Order: sequence, then C-alpha cells, then structure tokens
Amino acid sequence: MAGRIRGYASGMELVFEVREAEEGGYFARALGHSIFTQAESWNELRVNVLEVTSLHFEECDVRPRSVRMHYTRDESLLLFPKS
Repeated sequence: MAGRIRGYASGMELVFEVREAEEGGYFARALGHSIFTQAESWNELRVNVLEVTSLHFEECDVRPRSVRMHYTRDESLLLFPKS
C-alpha cells in the first residue's frame, strides 16, 4: 500500500493524549502507536513529543503531517458527600 502506514493515509495527523503525571510534570502517549514520553514542563513535553515522533517514524516512508497534543484531566467529584 504505497502512501500508507499502519492504516493511516499519507499526511496523517498524530494525536498525543497528555495527562498530568502522578509524580509531577506530564505524560504523553500517541493514540494508535507505541509512542510515549514525559517531561517536567509543557514546553519540555512539546520538544520530547516531536523528538520521539521523529525517531518513531525515522525509517518510514510516510510520516505524520502534524502532531496534536490533547490535554486531558481526570477529576472525581462527590455528588452527595456522606454526612
């Protein structure tokens, strides 16, 4: 399949899910690929995401056109606290 890699068309957008790490900083993982990284600051994470993406696709004919970092935050709220 020329112009395709792992089910993605040429010029795909790679999406990273970003979460706060328990020990501080941020953790990012690519959706649909085994690409992970972490960093202490948002700017450092941006650099790391671009670096690991570049390394992951280094020997591939088709590379992502863009990378999106999607920040998610989990928070549990008690609707009715116990009295």
